Amino acid sequence: MTDTPGFGPPAVVLRDVTKSFGEREVLSGVNLTVAEGEFVALLGASGSGKTTLLRLLLGLEEVTNGEVLVPVARTPVFQEPRLVASKKVWRNVVIGLPKERATREAAVDSLAVVGLDHHADAWPGTLSGGEAQRVALARALVRQPKLLLLDEPFAALDALTRLKMQALVAELVATYRPGVLLVTHDVEEALLLADRVFVLKEGRISLDVAVGLRRPRVVGGPAFDDLRNRLLAELGVVEPNRWQPLVEIEEPTANGAAAPN
Repeated sequence: MTDTPGFGPPAVVLRDVTKSFGEREVLSGVNLTVAEGEFVALLGASGSGKTTLLRLLLGLEEVTNGEVLVPVARTPVFQEPRLVASKKVWRNVVIGLPKERATREAAVDSLAVVGLDHHADAWPGTLSGGEAQRVALARALVRQPKLLLLDEPFAALDALTRLKMQALVAELVATYRPGVLLVTHDVEEALLLADRVFVLKEGRISLDVAVGLRRPRVVGGPAFDDLRNRLLAELGVVEPNRWQPLVEIEEPTANGAAAPN
């Protein structure tokens, strides 16, 4: 394994990974590398194999063939925050950690990173959706992961909160430098956050695009739009030109009659 230029050593290596369920092959010869400090987004339609790939990285599934190399220090953030309602916020942050690490101090320090240390003693039911997801992010960060796995973590949020969370994640990744794999259906989200974007189609990586846009990024502009259109085309999404007329308008002749086609 070699370092990726500008990043650290590999945090994820998939070599010729195949995963089958019975006779159905869900992943077929997938090769993928994510370096420490690198933010990679994975796009794909429903049924393309994204969830299966994520489960392999989490150790919840075993490969049929091939090799998966991941660090022990890896943690996911899901679409739902999955907080335990009967435990205060700080206890949710350190849940599952060894006793010597599951301290209130560690939880508060991690909550401070996401701006929620003042909610350490709150109950999960009192939090907004965005606050609950920030607690989930604090729970991931307190584990000091080499690999952060994000499974559509902003999908359930309103548009404004989603933008704030995207900016927060981008800032935290730049500061703490884990390898990141974001699974998303949102092409614009992928381009706003990622260093590279992969498209998974029918169980294979069909496209690998480097996102060479300066940060901080905004939606729009020629370079952004070109990348967006390329990814949408690879995903099979056809966007009609909104200025194109739906029917051809016949031009009148000098005497007012329609010209022949």
